[in-house]
Amino acid sequence: MKNPFRYYKTSPAIIRLAVMMYVRYPLSLRQVEDLLNERGIDVSYETVRAWWNRFGPVFAAEIRKARSVSFHNSPQWRWHLDEVFVRINGEVHYLWRAVDHEGEVLEAFVTKRRDRKAAMKFLKKTMKKYGSPKVIVTDKLRSYQAAMKDIGNADRQETGRWANNRAENSHQPFRRREQAMIKFRKGKTLQKFASVQSSIHNHFNLERHLTSRQQFKLNREATLADWRQLAA
Repeated sequence: MKNPFRYYKTSPAIIRLAVMMYVRYPLSLRQVEDLLNERGIDVSYETVRAWWNRFGPVFAAEIRKARSVSFHNSPQWRWHLDEVFVRINGEVHYLWRAVDHEGEVLEAFVTKRRDRKAAMKFLKKTMKKYGSPKVIVTDKLRSYQAAMKDIGNADRQETGRWANNRAENSHQPFRRREQAMIKFRKGKTLQKFASVQSSIHNHFNLERHLTSRQQFKLNREATLADWRQLAA
């Protein structure tokens, strides 16, 4: 792999820090610029925009590659699917998200419609990457039922009042970022950001409520060390 930083005078550590701040936290480009300035790093918000556009997909791809080995060794028996609407220039789009039984975001997919064809395209895209689970939990949107009937796994669908909370909660980091970014202007930008953010969220999702404080600190240090090695 060629060094992606070879034409950049700025330290890779600074670029990684800026991308992590912008994608992981609900910060605007100008807020990231101000935080970097407090650390003695003088860059403009447009530079931060260029960095995340260039390196966000690179970092996300490396995270997915590193996690794919352990992911495929674990049984995928339960998925949670959900969709939320996102306005782009006043037009409604839909962001579909698939989450596994451990809270790992599997796929984020943007469509203009919320019908059977869109649901089928989303399901096929996810199953092509991760195989077919034993159970798929959804809300009562009829598009899911119609799509899974066509695919041939309608008997695996489960619906319930609170059964899909895991997928609904997975939208919260995106909603906070959406508000800080003051919406999106293009569908391609939404798809790109949602995919990058999902991968980075998976990397830093340590589920601190399940471990002791000491173990969480060790996990956090290991996670940050792995982050600093991306595209090294």
